[in-house]
Amino acid sequence: MRLLVVDDDQRIRDSLKRQLSYEGYQVDLAGDAAEAFRQIAEHSPELVILDVMLPGIDGLEICRRIRQADDVPILMLTAKGTLDDKVGGLDSGADDYLVKPFQPEELLARVRALLRRRLPQSAPLKFGIVTLDPSARQVWVNDKSVDLSSKEFDLLEFLMRHPRQVLTREMFYDRIWGYDFSGESNILEVYVRYLRSKLEAVGAPKYIQTVRGVGYVLREEAA
Repeated sequence: MRLLVVDDDQRIRDSLKRQLSYEGYQVDLAGDAAEAFRQIAEHSPELVILDVMLPGIDGLEICRRIRQADDVPILMLTAKGTLDDKVGGLDSGADDYLVKPFQPEELLARVRALLRRRLPQSAPLKFGIVTLDPSARQVWVNDKSVDLSSKEFDLLEFLMRHPRQVLTREMFYDRIWGYDFSGESNILEVYVRYLRSKLEAVGAPKYIQTVRGVGYVLREEAA
């Protein structure tokens, strides 16, 4: 998923890029209108995160111009939080509005919500003989249904959206349990063990592999 962050403050741009890249997004950056329009023309991002207060052409006008030519979701960022400011942002064509300062988890939740509206969520994910339907929250190994708990399903979906990519324990805790998770230190290992057991019980290979000292990866068994 490719995102564009438009903000004239380099520290904010760099901070947002770190947060979003950590979640697996590809992030382009722009500091003004000209660069924003160039990035959109060249890369066609799936979502634009756009600051209101920009030099020259402000964020509201950029939003209007984008909306005339593209239906890409736009999340407006601003230090102004009055009702009139919010209405102005939404009326300019923004899909959502976030007031600074904000917590990283709120930004990420809004990004995910906007992307869900744009992308078809019913398309099943497949890896080997495992199929996962995100919309119905069902899993099959070949034609055999697998009964998973909510957390087991979320773990498998996270792995299947990042096949062959090593995912750290911290990434799992952030994505599945939330940023403020402070539970038992081995809860991830427990749920991975449950998930492996249920998949392998109906014939799935040992797709979920441990990367010692790091986390887990979904990949084909070594020959």
